[in-house]
Amino acid sequence: MNCLFCQIIKGEKESLTIYEDEIVKVFLDAYPDNNGHTLIIPKKHYTNIVDIDEETLNHIMKISKKIYSLLTDKLQPDGIKLIQNNGLPQVIKHYHLHLIPVYKNQNKLMNIKDVYNIIVN
Repeated sequence: MNCLFCQIIKGEKESLTIYEDEIVKVFLDAYPDNNGHTLIIPKKHYTNIVDIDEETLNHIMKISKKIYSLLTDKLQPDGIKLIQNNGLPQVIKHYHLHLIPVYKNQNKLMNIKDVYNIIVN
């Protein structure tokens, strides 16, 4: 399988990981829409919302609340969008949930490693 997210999970590709457990990996999007754009992916490969089991889906939502609080505390956005795409709009065909902070007065994207350092410190 040539899935980028599976390669990240196996450690074959780098990621700026901010949380990990036995079920999910959470890392900053390499091509963020906004500062702090984060992805939550299950470690087991699921293609989309229909494919994923409810236990894993519930765990992802539980972790999304923790990451939402972390991003809010560290980056102080004015809001956070949760987005999950399926089919055509899904660029990588591995189930994932986007958490995208939104800012009233954001003028430019920061360097992703600088954002990472703010979040983990």
